[in-house]
Parts: sequence; structure tokens; C-alpha cells
Amino acid sequence: MPADYAMFESSIPDLCLIGRGKVRDIYAVDERHLLIVTTDRLSAYDVVMPDPVPGKGEVLTKLSTFWFERMADLIPNQLTELKVRDVIADAKLADTLEPRSLVVQRLEPLPIEAVVRGYLIGSGWRDYEATGRTSGIELPPGLRQAEQLPRTIFAPSSKAAAGEHDENIGYDEVVATIGKELAELVRDVSIAIYERAAGHAKERGILIADTKFEFGCDRDGRLYLIDEVLTPDSSRFWPEDSYRTGISPPSFDKQFVRDYLDTLGWDKTAPGPALPAEVLSKTADKYREALSRLTANA
Repeated sequence: MPADYAMFESSIPDLCLIGRGKVRDIYAVDERHLLIVTTDRLSAYDVVMPDPVPGKGEVLTKLSTFWFERMADLIPNQLTELKVRDVIADAKLADTLEPRSLVVQRLEPLPIEAVVRGYLIGSGWRDYEATGRTSGIELPPGLRQAEQLPRTIFAPSSKAAAGEHDENIGYDEVVATIGKELAELVRDVSIAIYERAAGHAKERGILIADTKFEFGCDRDGRLYLIDEVLTPDSSRFWPEDSYRTGISPPSFDKQFVRDYLDTLGWDKTAPGPALPAEVLSKTADKYREALSRLTANA
């Protein structure tokens, strides 16, 4: 596809569309499989922008696949041996979708977001400023914005309905929602994945400030890693050479878009404003640089 090609929305006549998320279109393949198409849609402040970022979906798919495979010894994941061409008869359409799509297992998603924090930023920082805690965890006094935490923490959130915001919740609420045994497994494996990834990224000049994982269970109750993993959409990636505390550091994600939106006086409700070509191009460059750094020589 041309370098400036962007897919805002997919269309697959032979498959039943189950739903469209902020970024992903999900299709039913059969009783055991789904096709997930990662489009180039971009959301900011929980609003989908009207202009896609060229190539973003391919970057997210490649990076997620890289991490799924790198973490497979810690936890099974949603990947299957099936390729897009195995489930779409139209060869031309299959070729178009292949770089940005995955045929995955049908699993039952857990009703929580598994957030892991290594640095104090975002909603974690806001909670700390207000209460000295984040997700019910007491933190030492005097920490600064973007400071590395004394230890990696599991800071789960609710999984909000479309158009609503996730809310930070305490670990006790996770236990009440999914049970003690499953909650412990989700917490422990989330921290293990994050710490392995953080070490890998730091060797390549990137700090992973925080990230969000999603998990699902099969019919036997076995836990799987699903959705996306350690992408610029689900994580904060900071270039180590420009990191400092006391500010929100520059990042390899859509912060460039957020910064632009903050200059407009936009009220952060739908519809989102049109984005200039320069903003879209620079955002695409950030995503591609993150992919290149993280996967090089790995």
C-alpha cells in the first residue's frame, strides 16, 4: 500500500461485523475465532478523531504480535495459526487487511483493565496529588510528576462503556469482581510482563512509564493475554534521553495530537476537530519510531 494510505473503517462483506471500537473492527469468523482489524483511527480524550493516522494500524499490529510472542512463556495469548487469507475469500481484500489484522481465539474478556505503573504520571499522578495514593496504594510523600515509583504497582481500572471514562479502582474491587485466585494471577502476570518489557525497552532508549493489559478466559477458565500489548496506544513510551521529572515528558504516542488539541479550545466532546496533515504525519512518525526501536535486533 502507498505510504500515505490510511484506513478509517474496514468492510468485509463475507464476515459478520460484531462491533467497532475506537480503533479496532471485530468480525465473527466462526464459533471459535474472531478477525480483529486494527484501523488507523485515532482517539484522544475518548473521542475518535475524524482523520486517521496513515499506517498506525499496521504499527500496532506488528508491535502487539512482537510482544505476544515475547511473553508467551509467561501466559498464553489470543494468537492462532490462521492467517487473514484463510478466512477471507477475496484475495485482494485479504492482502490489504493482512498487515493490520489478526485471526484470534474467541475468549471472554475480563471486566477490568489491568494497568501497571512504573512511573507517576497521568491519572496516577492526579490521584496522588489529591490523596497520596493511587488505586488505593499508599505512596511515599514528596514524589514528583513523572518520577519512577519505588516499585512497580498494579493499578487496575474499571472497563467503562463506550463514550465513558475508565475509573481507577482498588485491588479489593478486582477481587470482588473476578475472584481472589484470578485477581492474583492477573496482578502477578501483569507486573511480570511489564518488568520484562521495561527492561527490553530501556536497553533501546525507551522508558515505559505505564501500560494497560486486557485478559480473557476460555471455556475452561484458563487466562489469556488479549487485545493489544505494549503499543503506543496502550502505553506511555518516553525517550530516555529527554526524560526528567516535574513535567509530562515527550512520548512516542498520541501526546503530540493531545498537545495540538489543547491549543484549540475544544471542549473534548464529539465530534473531534479535523487534524492538520502535519500533525497526522508527525504522529505517524512517532509510532513508526517506537516500533523500529523496540523490535530492532530483538
